[in-house]
Amino acid sequence: MPLDHYISQVHLKKFYSPVLGNRMYAIRKSDLKVFMPRSEDVCRILDGSTNAYLRENRLIEEFLKTIEPNYNLALDRLMRREIDPVCIYTIAGFVAYVTACSPAAMRLASGPLRGVVETTNEMMEAEGELPPPPAALAGTGLVDLLRRGTVDIKIDPKYPQAIGINGILKRAALFGNFKWEILRNESRGTPFFTSDFPAAIQVTDNRWIFNRIVPLAPDLAVRIKPDPNVDRARVDWSFANFGYGVRNVDRDEAMKFNRAIVRCAENAVFYRDDHPWVEPFVSKNRHYRIEPLILKRRTRRGVLQISTHRIVGRPPRTDWPQTG
Repeated sequence: MPLDHYISQVHLKKFYSPVLGNRMYAIRKSDLKVFMPRSEDVCRILDGSTNAYLRENRLIEEFLKTIEPNYNLALDRLMRREIDPVCIYTIAGFVAYVTACSPAAMRLASGPLRGVVETTNEMMEAEGELPPPPAALAGTGLVDLLRRGTVDIKIDPKYPQAIGINGILKRAALFGNFKWEILRNESRGTPFFTSDFPAAIQVTDNRWIFNRIVPLAPDLAVRIKPDPNVDRARVDWSFANFGYGVRNVDRDEAMKFNRAIVRCAENAVFYRDDHPWVEPFVSKNRHYRIEPLILKRRTRRGVLQISTHRIVGRPPRTDWPQTG
């Protein structure tokens, strides 16, 4: 079985330290352990790209062959402002892959699916279409058992991954038709981090829409701003709606973006330079992660479910993923 990387090695190599050679610094949010891995040592899962729900169970690997070989060229073109469709597709495809196929993406996508199952259970129970639970469970019905925590709904994370893979091209086209802000980090002492989920979120004035902060290299990131007017049913590879601006980032802004990157990481944070402020900074921001936010509204026809994401502070965690 192959050992598949859910964060592309070509991305992680951009954060190699000149002091370490072919390695980078890393720190785990779970225990603040600092280590120095190679790109091939982290962000990998046995058979991670194989999905039995799909007819072609290794389909995502074919998509990655159109993204990873062009990553370095795409970053060079971003820096030189020579942005063409290949550059847009490559960066948008990288973000699409991270937000559809990484463990964090699968966890986040499981939330809305769980909400659908819960709502379906409620509706079926109200219509008398569910049998009563076994007497041993001591519950009045499935909904009651779910609310009390006696019964739990488990979503196979490979199922939302399959949905993400099936729609990966549409997702990439959408990211490529949004407005981008190219963030050039001019602070040598505060380079951008990356992580095992390098697609941090940033709230906007619209509570259901969030920007993406995507670190691409220690001195380069993009902020992707969704446009609600883009036709989500149409796949536009001409990127007719694409637009961009360039922003030079100072130390304070770099710290703000790094804060989001750390808080949105599942567990591992990667960085180029071993500055003394890094460990205390990660320690201060480690008890956060992205969670799905789900709102249900009853309508005449049933229940409307709307979902988005939020960065949520959590008490000290015991369920850290084994990243790195």
